[in-house]
Amino acid sequence: MTFSRRGLTGRADGDQSFPIDSWGLDDMIVQQATAALGKRFQVQPVTYNRSAFAKLETESIVTHVNLVRSDPIKKLVRAEVSPQGLDAYVVITKAKASSSGSGRKIEGVGFITYGTVMAPYSRIHALYEVRVIDGKTFDIIEKRTADPLGNLEELRLQGPSRPIDDSYSPSKGDPVGNENLRQAISSLISESLSSTLGDMHLADAP
Repeated sequence: MTFSRRGLTGRADGDQSFPIDSWGLDDMIVQQATAALGKRFQVQPVTYNRSAFAKLETESIVTHVNLVRSDPIKKLVRAEVSPQGLDAYVVITKAKASSSGSGRKIEGVGFITYGTVMAPYSRIHALYEVRVIDGKTFDIIEKRTADPLGNLEELRLQGPSRPIDDSYSPSKGDPVGNENLRQAISSLISESLSSTLGDMHLADAP
């Protein structure tokens, strides 16, 4: 999880990152996606090389070069996922977005504080994208970035985000141990995942 500061003077003190493996967001997403997809499809769990997918995200989510060559996720599904031969694979990975027209990128799960002339304000975000990959040809059947939720007049992000009180900021103790922050992020993902899968016609609309 990344805590970022944006504003008229650019970044302040740099971004801070905190490990949130203990929150179990990956498992939560798998469980909720399985429940939603299971109403229409037969869902089978798979195993995958987590480090291979994580390395790709660290190097570049989907760079312009990768877009020209081929979506690298397809190769990972072919080489690093078991079992092979299923009809399709659903892959959910973090995404990037520009913050408030500044051109600066934020990604995945995070907390962003934006300074203005009037007053600063903060939002949490959970940026991700869903791919459906053909299990025989490994072509991408569909790819969709999770849509924004609610009113984004204060800070426009192309992905799920929500205003939040500054008491959740990293200056207020340990953010990883902040149960209210964990619940807020989990709720944001749950609501947006249900909506995104519905928009892709993979699940019933919420």
